[in-house]
Amino acid sequence: MNNWRIPAYLKEYRGIYQENPRKANLQWFKNADYGLFLHYGLYSILGRHEWVQYKEKIRVKEYEKLKEKFTAKNFDAEYITAFARDCGMKYINLTSRHHESFCLWDTEETDFNSLNSPANRDLIAELSSACEKYNLGLFIYYSHGRDWRHPHAPNNDSWGGAARPEYDLPETYYKYEQEHDLNIYLDFMKNQIKELLTNYSTIAGIWLDGIAVPLNGDKSKFKCQKLYDYIHDLSPHVLVSYKQGLLGTEDFFAPEHELPEERDDNKNDNKIYEICTTMIEDPVSWGYMKDGKHKNGKQVWQELNKSQKQGANLLLNTGPRGDGSIDPEDEKILKKVGKRIKKEGLPGKDI
Repeated sequence: MNNWRIPAYLKEYRGIYQENPRKANLQWFKNADYGLFLHYGLYSILGRHEWVQYKEKIRVKEYEKLKEKFTAKNFDAEYITAFARDCGMKYINLTSRHHESFCLWDTEETDFNSLNSPANRDLIAELSSACEKYNLGLFIYYSHGRDWRHPHAPNNDSWGGAARPEYDLPETYYKYEQEHDLNIYLDFMKNQIKELLTNYSTIAGIWLDGIAVPLNGDKSKFKCQKLYDYIHDLSPHVLVSYKQGLLGTEDFFAPEHELPEERDDNKNDNKIYEICTTMIEDPVSWGYMKDGKHKNGKQVWQELNKSQKQGANLLLNTGPRGDGSIDPEDEKILKKVGKRIKKEGLPGKDI
């Protein structure tokens, strides 16, 4: 019998948890159905896509200046959790550190974080506490492999996969050739993930992104299985995902927009799928966009219907505005869908 504290969202699975915490979490997640994805970072201030640094080739030191404008004054964890529940969602996934490398928690690994900005707040801590209070699961998005700031992050020459912006002249902030050491970056990521799991013990899962980078080189150099094992040792109930699956040993797969055509239910009959998609569909954006076409209520309902019929969860993203508030257009639509769920139940779900 284990003595770990049971997260609030798993209390109904107490019996299973006492014997096997991860099994309890997997069973809960399989029944969770619907979650809220939040892409929030410095890119939210600009409102021109979460890849704005890459697309516009903004230099590291120039992009860094956005940190002094990060106030998060309207990021309200209590409201966000209540909003998610009103929308019929069972869990939330927040970007702790996107490709820009700005961190939303109190990390000792870098001063490029929300505590060292005008916000002076640990947003992961706030959302973790609110999710625990309202019995929601909290997943942590973490950019793994694709990092546009860290000097020793994967580079384009060895990896590709949009590892770094393609500047016209070399970025002097980065390390190159003999000076570049991927292991320094791997240690940085491992230490940060340790912080996330030990500082916020009720986290439901670590959700890794950036899969195109290791897939464009020798993925064994990332030592991902060792990382997965380390995560499970640190927190036995925590689930691990790496998009559509880097190694196949992840606890669940989370492809973008659609399930893979090559999905083999006979081989993956024990694997849980989560489809992640976003409210801004034209152009497709996960971060806040000042101009962009949003999904309407009918389209959201269709996404829910599709995911339920395919036996997958739906992780639906909205990008908070620069001040941390939920995009009002998405807020209105998702609340309406939530009212319909409360009245009719999830579409396509077998009762």
